Formats: sequence, structure tokens, C-alpha cells
Amino acid sequence: MSVKKSLWVAIAFSIIAIGIWELFWRSKGYFPDLDDDKHLWAINRAKVDKASTSDVVLVGSSRVLFDIQLEEWEKQTGIQPIQLANAGASPLPVFHDIVENTDFKGTLVVGVTPPLFFSTTYPQAPPWDRAASRSKFYKDRTYAQRLNYALSLPLQNTFAFISNDEEEWYDDINLKALLKTIKLPKRTANPDMPPFYRFQDIDINRNVRMKQKVVTDTAFANSIKTVWQFFMSADMPPPDKDGTMAFFLNDLEKFKARGGKVILVRLPSSGFFHDLETNGLPRNDFWDVLVKKANVPAYHYSDYKELSGFDTPEWSHLSGPDADVFTERFVNILLKDSVITTTKSN
Repeated sequence: MSVKKSLWVAIAFSIIAIGIWELFWRSKGYFPDLDDDKHLWAINRAKVDKASTSDVVLVGSSRVLFDIQLEEWEKQTGIQPIQLANAGASPLPVFHDIVENTDFKGTLVVGVTPPLFFSTTYPQAPPWDRAASRSKFYKDRTYAQRLNYALSLPLQNTFAFISNDEEEWYDDINLKALLKTIKLPKRTANPDMPPFYRFQDIDINRNVRMKQKVVTDTAFANSIKTVWQFFMSADMPPPDKDGTMAFFLNDLEKFKARGGKVILVRLPSSGFFHDLETNGLPRNDFWDVLVKKANVPAYHYSDYKELSGFDTPEWSHLSGPDADVFTERFVNILLKDSVITTTKSN
């Protein structure tokens, strides 16, 4: 067989193999989507460098990702927020990055999830490092990395089997995740982490929506609850209320001095998380003190009938439809209070 024929045979077999692999995973319910990785975060972080005083930036943890829907915000105001929240992370490193490394003077909405906001300022601690490492990557990324990611986007949007999320989801389609499905004899007495399934979708603007399966499949929702309980059962250091608050307030004063505006928001939780946050980080000792010292507009969901009563299927995040309604109501409150403005004509 000639070299040319061999080449065409190899190409044909490759296309067939890729097609079979793709069809196999689509038959399992997978579809093309993006990964919430440092590259996606960085292209949205880049928007801040060109943002105007009328722009809005969102920072926080996963509740900000799930509960504030960018398109709904834009419908109400004509402005689509820049989403820079990070799951399982403190908002303080990103807020610090924006204050120190940009000239942004618009509006910053800071989500306050008490166990994360008040957790730590220790650089190597996971809640801090998860956020700080993305700011560092944005600053240090090379042109080759930018080009690589730009070229990967069409592939991510075409093939279901392409997955390289930085989170270790049990149902990811990569070698590391697939190897985890192989059960081996335990060598230690430490409990294994329960399977953690991806329960959200994300788009190019980092707008996150909970998968409908969480709402309709109780067993699936319970598997996520089991993971939350596993995480919270580990030995964890006590919250660093004084250190985190001092760090934030220092950056806040700098941001306010140059004309920036900050809005604090406490988003809904229920069940296990509500009890944990209520008992472990009481509102009057944490949220109320922060609000008083910050002296900025602050919104706690339990203070507003319009923002209360929502179901959080796995205790910590709103479903897609509820997040739409919550965002609409939250934005209307902000507009009514003249905390934000709209670019839409009446």
C-alpha cells in the first residue's frame, strides 16, 4: 500500500473512531458544552480592563454563579454583568485583583457566602487559592495559551467527549475521571469522597444554570447533598472573621475612594447549609457587622419577601427558572433603590 493510501486509510479510521466515541457519549446523555476552567475565567476577566463606569462585575462563590442570571440582568438594565465568581472560593482575591490591578470604577456586586467569605486570607488555603490562582493565570498567561484556548472553543462546542474541567466531576469524560470509576481495594481507613456529578451548564460568558435533573431527580439531588455533607464533615479551621473583614474593608476603601460602587448580597440557602451558616456563622456576628463596617448597599435574601421562599434543591443553589425570577426581582429592588441604573430607554 502506498504512503498516500495509508494516510487516507488512517484518516478514515480516525474519523470513524471519533464518530463512534462521540455517538457513544451522546447516547449516554452528554452534549457539547464548555468547561469552567481558568481559560474561560480569564477571557471574562479581560473584559474588566475595558469596562466603563456603567458596567457591573460579579464576584463571589458558586451561589453568585447559579443564582444571578446574566441575561435576566441585561433584560432589566441593558447591561450584561461580567461574571467572575468562582465555585468553592472566597471573593476576596478577585476583589483585591480588581482594586489593585485595574482602573475599574463601576459597580461590583460581592456575594457573601459566610463559610467562604469569612474563611481565610491564607494564600495556600483552598478557598483563597482557587480564586487567586485564576487571577494569577490571567496576569501570566501567554499568547500561545490564548491561541490554544481560542482554537479549542469550536471543538468544545462541537464534541460532547471533549472535557477538561478543573473540577473533578465523577461523570467527566477524561482519563482521570474514567479511572476513578474503577473500584480498587482500599488501603487506608479514610472515607472515600462520594461521587460528585456535574450539575450545571455554563456558556461563554460564564452564565451558569443548574441542570433540570437536580430538580426532577431526587436521587441525583441527594448525591450532591451527600458531597456537601462530606466536605463539611472534614476538620476545618475556624473562620478568620477579623482577618478577612480587615482585608476586604481595606480594598473597599480604596475602591470607593476612586469612585467605585459596591453592593453586598447574601443569597439563599436551606436545610443543611442554612443550619450550618445560621449556627456556625450567626448573622448578627458576621453579616450584620460586615454591613455596618462596609457602609455600602447590602441585601440579605431573608429581609425581602420577593427574595425569600425559593427552593434550593441541593441546599445551596437555585434552579434555572427560579434563578431567572430571583435575578429579575433582585435587579428591580436595586433599581427601585437607585443603587444601579439602566441604559434602557423608557
